[in-house]
Amino acid sequence: MLADKAYDTNRLRTLLAQSGIEAVIPSIARRKPMIPYDREAYRQRNLIERMFARLKDFRRIATRYDKLARNFLAGMLLAAAITWSSIESGP
Repeated sequence: MLADKAYDTNRLRTLLAQSGIEAVIPSIARRKPMIPYDREAYRQRNLIERMFARLKDFRRIATRYDKLARNFLAGMLLAAAITWSSIESGP
């Protein structure tokens, strides 16, 4: 699980470990000793956050106008396809 420093708690880390999930969470500054994490995997988290930010540019997605989950999913997929094609084609 990729998360930022706000989620650096012993309780969450224990829960993830019990579930067999690797925690990729940097330690907060006051934690002694610091818990090591995969820095490269943590940097990839930024890509996911930017994709969600782009999806929220679509008003229909940000405000969730659709009443049915299937319609919302269809809108998400369409927005993701449009976003992906604009990334692939470049500026």
